[in-house]
Amino acid sequence: MTERPWLAHYPSGVAHDLAKPPYGNLPEMVTAASAEWGKKTAFTQVMANGMNASLSYQQIDALSNDFAAYLREELGLSQGDRVAVQMPNCLAYPIVAFGVFKAGCVLVNTNPLYTASEMIQQFSDSGATTLVVIDMFAGRLPEVMSKTQITNVVTVRISEFFSPIVHGVIRGTQRFWSRTLPQITVDHTPFRLALAQGRKKATPALAKGYLKGIGSDSIAALQYTGGTTGVAKGAMLSHGNLIANTMQLLSFVGNYIRPGVEVVVTALPLYHIFAFTVNLLAFYQRGGRNLLIPSPRPPSNLKRAFENYKVTWLTGVNTLFNALMNERWFADSPPKHLRYSAAGGMALQTSVAERWRTLTGTPIVEGYGLTETAPALAFNPFGGLSKDGTIGIPVPSTDIQLLNDAGKPVAVGEPGELVAKGPQVMLGYWNSEAETKFAMTDGWFHTGDIAQMDSDGYFTIVDRKKDLILVSGFNVFPNEVEDQIAAVRGVLEVGVIGVPDGKTGEAVHAYVVATALKPTTEAIVAQCREHLSAYKVPQKIIFVDELPKSPIGKILRRELRDQVTSAAKTSKGA
Repeated sequence: MTERPWLAHYPSGVAHDLAKPPYGNLPEMVTAASAEWGKKTAFTQVMANGMNASLSYQQIDALSNDFAAYLREELGLSQGDRVAVQMPNCLAYPIVAFGVFKAGCVLVNTNPLYTASEMIQQFSDSGATTLVVIDMFAGRLPEVMSKTQITNVVTVRISEFFSPIVHGVIRGTQRFWSRTLPQITVDHTPFRLALAQGRKKATPALAKGYLKGIGSDSIAALQYTGGTTGVAKGAMLSHGNLIANTMQLLSFVGNYIRPGVEVVVTALPLYHIFAFTVNLLAFYQRGGRNLLIPSPRPPSNLKRAFENYKVTWLTGVNTLFNALMNERWFADSPPKHLRYSAAGGMALQTSVAERWRTLTGTPIVEGYGLTETAPALAFNPFGGLSKDGTIGIPVPSTDIQLLNDAGKPVAVGEPGELVAKGPQVMLGYWNSEAETKFAMTDGWFHTGDIAQMDSDGYFTIVDRKKDLILVSGFNVFPNEVEDQIAAVRGVLEVGVIGVPDGKTGEAVHAYVVATALKPTTEAIVAQCREHLSAYKVPQKIIFVDELPKSPIGKILRRELRDQVTSAAKTSKGA
């Protein structure tokens, strides 16, 4: 047992350790919430132009039962079979995800923007035989199906469950205006037909049989890491992992997520673990209403959701909060009913948190987690001491240590690799025993992130171990430099990387996306010189039109380094 100085800062009434969850698997948890909240609206899909459609908890429960029966009775899938799901935020998503769990199958979340080669890699690795895909991207299927085990395809329309008139408008726009509907040349079943076929065969007795033997240690999802450190690996998340993390979050947050009251904007993709656990599972348990945004880019796609609904919560990443504050419509009329925002996925810059608090009058509460931890490991406490710039303290039943390169704990205030242990830590990596052994030791997961802990037990992420820049033997953490540059007026986004340098080993270069009020290089350097040691000040400031990002908007330093390296090689070749 590690020392837990953070326990002194747990909010009143929050247990130090998680009680045994009352559910043996995810379908039990979903069914209980569906029964509790009944006819209340669970999900509302909001298009950029304000067109919308909604489903209640009761409808989600019934439709996911139908889909589970379709998978087992019509397609003949067996318990443990993998089902790949590739769609943006839409009303079909929770039906499919819950249906896969109710069928006793394993969900394989897939980015809908993946190229054919990325789809082939993930589907081949997971062994998925069934794919549920948004029809806008079905043009890649002939190539993908010929190189994978995918034999069953279910196609989903973005306008599923919209009224006939609105559905017709959306389909017409896709077909004739944006031309985003490719001809589907492989055998497939439309989603509505799949639900109808499942409904004919669904019975309570069959549904009970699908889950026989499915318990907390059974695999619920293969959640592939973003691949920022190499080829994506499938984290095996069990039913117990996802239930535990949902309960950890709800226990820690308490009634700051008020039962049956909250309206949360879900702009982050549900196929990403942050939104999956926090928005889909946790808010579903509390009877919240999820406003599903199919695409958060451009940020104006969120305008109608904020204008037409009494939004009380927002989950996001630093780039989303920053982008919203740079939208005139948002800055001129901040949401009146907003109570809290939760940040994760990447470091929340201090300047962004401060501006958000000033503009909206509400806080952004930062947390931390990874795909492999389902995801939440730590959060700033609600109703307790919250420290800007930190990821807060470990959630119940979670231990965190910081280790040096020799694997020994570091002193308070010293940086070390963050390792974590708790019921939310994955079973391991799918089909990768070597990677699992490398990442896990006696139940402790090695995150690869460098952090510091203060005397109160609050943690601050210094940086990714692999992103560390070595300048003449001195450590430079990109987060620290980015935080200072982001505070300069006119900086929209910034990515800092190390590039090879003959004199110092590596040099600090900053890549900046500016607003219309473009700052000068001198202003950025002056800010850094005032707040950073000389060796941390960027040697070069390069202005760019955009930075490479993950699906949730996290700036990908590895891809930025690859782009810079490739450009340098091309330049030398020329």
